Amino acid sequence: MTRALIQQYTINLPDTYRSKLMKQIAFWQTWMVAGLLMMLSATVTAQEAELTLDDLFATPKLTGTTPSRPVWAPNSEHFAFSWSEPGNPGRGLWVSTSDGKEVRLSSNTTSPSVRDIVWADPNTIVSLRGNNLWQTSLSQKVDQQLMRVEAGARYLSIAPGGNQAAYVNNGDLWLADFHSKQNRRLTEIGIASLSSLPKGRYSRPEREIGPGIWSGPTYKWSPDGKKIAFHLVDRREMRKVPFPNYLAEETDPNEVRRGYPGDPNEIRRVGVLDVESGNIIYLDLPDPHANQVIDFNWSPGGDLLVDIASDTAVERKLFVLAAGESQLQEIWRGVRESRMYTSFGSAWHPDGQQVIFLSDMGDRYGLYAIDVATPEDGPQLLTDPSYDVLSAPIIAGDVLFYAGNGVNPYEQHLYRLDLSGGDPEQVTNLAGQNVGYPSPDGRHLAFRHSNDIAPPELYAVSSEGGGATQITQSPLPAFTERTWTAAEYVTFPSLVDDYTLHARILKPANMQAGKKYPVLFGPVYSNTARNRWAGNYSLVQQLLVKKGYIIVQVDSRGSNGYGRAFREEFLLGFADQDIEDYASAVAYMESLAYVDPDRIGIWGSSYGGTLSVYSLLMKPGLFQVGVAAAAAVDPVFFGTDDVAIVRSPQTNPEIFERKALNYAANLEDKLLFVHGIQDHVVPFKTTAVLAEELIKQGKDFDFAFAPGATHGWSREPNYDRYLFGKIMEYFDRHLDAPVVRLKSASE
Repeated sequence: MTRALIQQYTINLPDTYRSKLMKQIAFWQTWMVAGLLMMLSATVTAQEAELTLDDLFATPKLTGTTPSRPVWAPNSEHFAFSWSEPGNPGRGLWVSTSDGKEVRLSSNTTSPSVRDIVWADPNTIVSLRGNNLWQTSLSQKVDQQLMRVEAGARYLSIAPGGNQAAYVNNGDLWLADFHSKQNRRLTEIGIASLSSLPKGRYSRPEREIGPGIWSGPTYKWSPDGKKIAFHLVDRREMRKVPFPNYLAEETDPNEVRRGYPGDPNEIRRVGVLDVESGNIIYLDLPDPHANQVIDFNWSPGGDLLVDIASDTAVERKLFVLAAGESQLQEIWRGVRESRMYTSFGSAWHPDGQQVIFLSDMGDRYGLYAIDVATPEDGPQLLTDPSYDVLSAPIIAGDVLFYAGNGVNPYEQHLYRLDLSGGDPEQVTNLAGQNVGYPSPDGRHLAFRHSNDIAPPELYAVSSEGGGATQITQSPLPAFTERTWTAAEYVTFPSLVDDYTLHARILKPANMQAGKKYPVLFGPVYSNTARNRWAGNYSLVQQLLVKKGYIIVQVDSRGSNGYGRAFREEFLLGFADQDIEDYASAVAYMESLAYVDPDRIGIWGSSYGGTLSVYSLLMKPGLFQVGVAAAAAVDPVFFGTDDVAIVRSPQTNPEIFERKALNYAANLEDKLLFVHGIQDHVVPFKTTAVLAEELIKQGKDFDFAFAPGATHGWSREPNYDRYLFGKIMEYFDRHLDAPVVRLKSASE
């Protein structure tokens, strides 16, 4: 009996090892060993207990605290970051040596969470915690409160010299002086938000120093510390749109500034502030209501580079304001009518005479150099044209660093290029997504790495390459003790043209021969066939796989990594050819013996929700079930930034007739809408209008909403658990049981 128990609990051991173990067990040892093995089995069972939705959204989070962006000391010997060990609340200040061999917590454990980090000198860190600046000395190992700052301070930046720091508060620049412990307001620009509810993407000040709604710089010190270049955003000419707050004591109309395609956009300008006098000069940039400021950067000699692009993405311009001059010089212009959402970025070459910038002039994104003195010579390509550069250029010492997909479209690695000559070299080797932060001297690299089954962690490596040292270990034991499903990456042909399509697939463990499994496409979006951790979405995918679903994500048209033509087919083509990509993917999955063709669903949020609902309406029967979260279903109500893909009603009126309600009569499959009422990006109104039309046409569908959720519902406490629960419940209800086909009389 006892020996049978031992055999039961050792069944997963190799046969030869199990046989040898059994022979060595004396009779008097049997009961002891049996007890130990039963305890071991119980432990393993506990570790692999059923994963639940509550596990995913419990506090503390399974995946722990993601380490912040590392900030290097000016001498490149250390870097600092905010983080907390598994299970600990808040964010402490951590410091690592450049090689990652020595890491320690350097902040007072009773102080508030670290919100921002700067280095005053190679030995001194200044960090923003609550409404105070704290000073940390590495040599003395002292961490103490330095001075108070204005409530709500953010965007901390140390002044050259290290005795002052600037920050932004209520839309204005402030200066904190470390010696006098005084705060001085440098500008009189900020105007409070029109919105009475401080949540949602468009709940922003009427006028402020800061980034635009979607992107843009904030401010930067000149090398001599006498000037600050800043980004001013004025929204007072934008449309007022109500987003009612039903959670107020009485319903609050809650207006925000939010434009639609073709409307006036926010006005974006670049100002240069003289810190001592307070005088401001605004640069004469073209059409500030129609052009976004990508970035600006000071050269070592005090010249200012300004990078702008039209909201349509058609036109890109680089300007230089020479030190002591008042007129901008345009050094480069790129125009292409087919350009849509794209990536931009620029920086000064260490020599201060050339500019390096990211562009899509070729078939792949690349980094180019142009000489400011002789711009007529044109830009020269620096990077390998066979793959995409995926980041703005980063200059450290005499080395250019950048991210790229040279290994395959699914991974992102860091590369280095010696600006004195040579070819680009890959620095990172860990498969997955790697985001890099080189040291000022260019000799070291800190980077955050994640992959399909591992949340982001911080690593350090020599910029010459080699083995990387892991700095952080963030997940709870409840995460690390589980087995998570890695993805497969596959290709298959498009059914409508000559493109090869790429997909990421997660399959349940121990699939049974002859069994048919349900398939879920999602969350659908462009650029999703990627080996990276995607926060709550990754956790939800893993839970769905454990429930028996096959998960599929497709790099549909508009994705990077497959050439410019494939990416730009998305222009004026939303919910069109990309749906054909999903039809091709469904055909591929249906060709697999283990896929149940009668149990295929689709889901996504934002444009992923758009793809879901339009797929059901444009191709009934392609999917049996769809969930459309925060779905953009009426291009008239897209954002002003969306002119990059749909242009405007004035230039392309036919695109704005592609409303989902025009196809409402086609709904045959199961459909669930998920939406937050405080979603400024995709107004709840648009889904309500579509729902009303479906009701009028006698269609059956379902609705889950959250009164206070925004467009970012998937990351918002309580709403994430509730709405993801609704999504899973919906798929379980309609896809869990295999469809039984009844034979016809003729059969």
